[in-house]
Amino acid sequence: MSERQPERLPVRVIRGGPVLIPGPVDIELPDGTRVQSDRFMVAVCACGRSRRYPLCDTSHRRRRRDG
Repeated sequence: MSERQPERLPVRVIRGGPVLIPGPVDIELPDGTRVQSDRFMVAVCACGRSRRYPLCDTSHRRRRRDG
């Protein structure tokens, strides 16, 4: 019998923004904490600024510019 291959999920990376993953998802953080989302598309923070980390709260949009 042949082994069934897992379904590939499309993941979209937004430059300077979040990683978009089709939901629902169960995210495990390095400390073992789990975060669940039942949304159809989940935005995972890639910049580290989110107050809702690991979920994106659009904090990447409020970037300060040096000048």
